[in-house]
Amino acid sequence: MTKIEVLGTGCAKCKRLFDNVQAAVKELGMTAEVVKVEDLDAIVEAGVMLTPALFINGELRAEGRVPCVEEIMTMLKE
Repeated sequence: MTKIEVLGTGCAKCKRLFDNVQAAVKELGMTAEVVKVEDLDAIVEAGVMLTPALFINGELRAEGRVPCVEEIMTMLKE
C-alpha cells in the first residue's frame, strides 16, 4: 500500500495540499494511507525546511509548495 505523508503545521497551504492528495487518490481509485503530520519535531526530523511538504513512500516529492491534483496523480503513478 502506498503511504503518503503531508507535513505542515496546519496552515491554509498545508490543508490545501492534504485536500489535493485526497482528491488525487480518489481520482485514481487507489488505496493509500494518507497521513497528516503536524508535529514540529517530526517535521524537523524529516529534514523539511519549508512546509508544506509531501512524502510518498518515504521519498520527498514536494517542499514549500502545493502541487495541483494532476501533478500529485502523476507522482503517484510513477
